[in-house]
Amino acid sequence: MLKAVIIDSSAVARGLLNTVLLDGGYDVVGQGHTCASGMALMVKYHPQMICIAREQMESDPQVLREIRNTWPKSLIFMVSSEFDAATVQAAHSMGVNGFIVKPFKADTVLNTIRNTVIAMVKRQRAALAAQNGGVAAAEGEAGES
Repeated sequence: MLKAVIIDSSAVARGLLNTVLLDGGYDVVGQGHTCASGMALMVKYHPQMICIAREQMESDPQVLREIRNTWPKSLIFMVSSEFDAATVQAAHSMGVNGFIVKPFKADTVLNTIRNTVIAMVKRQRAALAAQNGGVAAAEGEAGES
């Protein structure tokens, strides 16, 4: 079961997303209303998934860099009611893995998380295969000498 932390200034949004995640089988270990409170929860619980409101990221642009450096394998989901191409592209470049749209629809949220996890696993497997293929090719070349 993946552990999750939710960071959003809206108590209503945190509560709704918490319910969706719990009903979907995730373990919500904490909810923060600021980036600082969210970071404290992450230090304490080491979640595999972080759902952070767009406004929180914009109010503290360094938080994504800190999360990515401290928990490089965690999944980061930006939560917002609006997404435009520039925002999505900027968020991806900062390390965001996926996007959760408000208002929350349980099936959509859970499918988004599932698809993001599957895509990440596929990328990791492809990278590992390429790395192992490169090692095998190098070993093959060394054996021919």
